[in-house]
Amino acid sequence: MSGPGRADREPAGHGPAELELRAVRGVGEIRAGDDLPALIADALAPLAPRDGDIVVVTSKVVSKAEGRIRPAEEREQAIDEESVRVVASREHPGGVTRIVEHRTGLVLAAAGIDASNTDEGTILLLPVDSDASARAIAETLRSRFGARLGVVVSDTLGRAWRVGQTDVAIGAAGIRVLEPMSGQLDANGRPLLVTAPAIADEIAAAADLVAGKADGVPVVLVRGMGRHVAELDEPGARRLVRAAEDDMFRLGADEAYRQGFEAGRRERAGDAAREGAGETAGAGSRA
Repeated sequence: MSGPGRADREPAGHGPAELELRAVRGVGEIRAGDDLPALIADALAPLAPRDGDIVVVTSKVVSKAEGRIRPAEEREQAIDEESVRVVASREHPGGVTRIVEHRTGLVLAAAGIDASNTDEGTILLLPVDSDASARAIAETLRSRFGARLGVVVSDTLGRAWRVGQTDVAIGAAGIRVLEPMSGQLDANGRPLLVTAPAIADEIAAAADLVAGKADGVPVVLVRGMGRHVAELDEPGARRLVRAAEDDMFRLGADEAYRQGFEAGRRERAGDAAREGAGETAGAGSRA
């Protein structure tokens, strides 16, 4: 006999029995104004993309095609322009590291601005809208190959409580970026409560194992995750950005202290102003 509550629940979905990742060669060096979706399609053609395939594209080539290139000496100005707030900052012998909230909601070092894999003396900014970029690529690929493909735009981020970096999805189209599993059962028959694998991030990280940081491979074909491929109007990677009210790591320690100190100073100034107004009013009534 089944245990209590099991009859009306579905077992948690199984992962793919096999996952294939293939580096896509032949994209070439990307310049501002290049038709990136068409170039990716040409490079993918020998691999015969089919329904359920997911194409991972590094943000660097998207940024290059969109002309998101600035002189290196404008780095600090660009960080200011791309940021909405400073989360944390720390001085070190090499300068100051700033962790900021990017205008797209991402929290990352230096607003994601990068000097690697770009021409000497230049820096790359993140794409204007990585979800829109992913959608444009997905539309071209679906039309070209007549197949239901998903697209992830990836970038490399550090983690607040882990050493090292990993690739995550900063843009996505045609895939379900998150898999809420609340209410499903684990392998032992117990209900899952808050489990929600970040599928798009996991795909981006897996693809980076094939692309590598120094190999100049900006596109990877992922085969075996077809159950996560969806319509193009599915929410993109912006869905993975945690809302401010749910963010327990919204400020660094120094920034939180300064914010609290300023709030206290404003409160004390307000109290003093109210006391002064009260004394003035009292003096007037006695007169």
